[in-house]
Amino acid sequence: MGDIGRRGAIALTVTGLLAPLTLALGTTPAQAASCTTSAGPYQKQVEKFLGRPVDGRQSAADCRAIKAFQTKHGISPNIGYAGSVTWGVMDLMNKQKAVGKNPNKAGKCPVNKGRIACVDLTLQLSWIQDGSKLVYGPVPVRTGRDGYETRTGLKKIYWRHIDHVSSIYHVPMPYSQFFDGGQAFHAAAVSMWNPPGSRGCVNLTKADAKKYWSLLKKGDDVFVYGRKPGT
Repeated sequence: MGDIGRRGAIALTVTGLLAPLTLALGTTPAQAASCTTSAGPYQKQVEKFLGRPVDGRQSAADCRAIKAFQTKHGISPNIGYAGSVTWGVMDLMNKQKAVGKNPNKAGKCPVNKGRIACVDLTLQLSWIQDGSKLVYGPVPVRTGRDGYETRTGLKKIYWRHIDHVSSIYHVPMPYSQFFDGGQAFHAAAVSMWNPPGSRGCVNLTKADAKKYWSLLKKGDDVFVYGRKPGT
């Protein structure tokens, strides 16, 4: 059989496999792949977060709202399913919001170092304080994923490079401020809630990275503590 003939046979076979699924769902394969009709284990929590009617049942409108949230924050697969990853991001957002303007309420970031950048891995928040005075933040950050964890402890900014490009991953790292080997504060062009996380750096939005650049200098302290969810 020629190449064209083989391809035609394969196409017919695939079509035959898809047809029963299409008939069962009452939609086209493309539509079936784009949005799920199944309610997820966190359906009610996700509905409440998104301001949807909280009934625990997946509607077309529910799916569109969940899918839009997943797409915005790079959650895959973005098919509108209220699963653990989607709810985990929403739950983290709720916890971050609850912190308000008192991120160091527990006193875990040192207040005897003068100006210091604090990173709470557990809540994925960072801020700059001077003694006990909050200077900037808290802002959401994206830290190291499992296997690439952002290292904890007291550090110092030792090198700054405003137009840095990673020599390992070959991606831009604007407003880089390095504090532990190759780990740095820098801007990233992804959602700060994009799972699973960075490869060790503390990602910031461009606006926050620019602000950190203006407020910090070489020799300033950085304190990283806690543990990122999922690591």
